[in-house]
Amino acid sequence: MNYPLEQVEELKTYCSKLLYFEEAGYPYFRMVGLRLPPGCSPAEIEALFCPVDRGDGYPSRLFFPEQVSTPYQRNWHVNVRLGERNWVAYSWKVALANRSLADGLLELLISLTRP
Repeated sequence: MNYPLEQVEELKTYCSKLLYFEEAGYPYFRMVGLRLPPGCSPAEIEALFCPVDRGDGYPSRLFFPEQVSTPYQRNWHVNVRLGERNWVAYSWKVALANRSLADGLLELLISLTRP
């Protein structure tokens, strides 16, 4: 893992358990008990945070085991298999250039409640 320890530690504050793995050369942070913004259901969920472009045109991604209910309709168009599980993602671009891991994660979480 090539991420500063303080940035990884900061990610831990958003979930109950943080695990790291790589698949096909891409990094993933598995976040158990990730707390979602108010207005989302469920309030906590497991998620995979990929802070890099996986070649799909998105600079980072947040994957969930199922669609999350949000105040505004999201384009849930991605279905992938990662870590021997199926995951879904919505369409929202957040570049992490010159940002911490937590800043990128927060942008993706906030996007769940933006019009």
